[in-house]
Amino acid sequence: MAKLLYITVNPKPVNESYSLTIGEAFLQTYQENHSGDEILKLDLYNIDLPYIDTDVFNGWGKLQSGNEFHHLSADEQMKVSKINDLTDQFIDADKYVFVTPFWNFSFPPKLKAYIDTIAIAGKTFKYTDQGPVGLLTDKKALHIQARGGVYSEGPAKEMEFGDRYLHAVLGFLGIPSVESVIAEGMAQMPEKAEEIKTNTIDRAHKVALDF
Repeated sequence: MAKLLYITVNPKPVNESYSLTIGEAFLQTYQENHSGDEILKLDLYNIDLPYIDTDVFNGWGKLQSGNEFHHLSADEQMKVSKINDLTDQFIDADKYVFVTPFWNFSFPPKLKAYIDTIAIAGKTFKYTDQGPVGLLTDKKALHIQARGGVYSEGPAKEMEFGDRYLHAVLGFLGIPSVESVIAEGMAQMPEKAEEIKTNTIDRAHKVALDF
């Protein structure tokens, strides 16, 4: 039995979001074809997501200096504990699905904050004489994203920093297989929006069969 962590980062309801609609289609097919797997949903807009701030740096610094956890302030304990929990949850999963919209050439900032809680030296990667090495080498990931414009080709391709960044950071953590299911052009070509959505849902169903 595998464990899938389904990570969404969108404040909209499913019926108002292309990415969440496609994600739910993927999830339905995945559940039907992997009935023994455990699926854990993580909505980044509905959790207490800590940012790497002064409290976190101070807390980490105290722990690295040999202080016991109870020597941290209440805020330091709360934030460091939450980061530890999110990191451990991520490590414990076998598969990851990230579902995001495309905002200002990337994804919502909450996903970057989440990435900062899982890219932790000594847990998801390590430093070596040859440079950093990812430790999550037995995982796989999928990114489902919806974009209003077309960023897979032409001059706009250079402005796409969401899917490319996610591939880069997951590769940095050692994940050898990262796929993407992208719907794009719905705002640019509104007359084709439903067709684009339908085609992308079909692709999501196919990817789910073997994911």
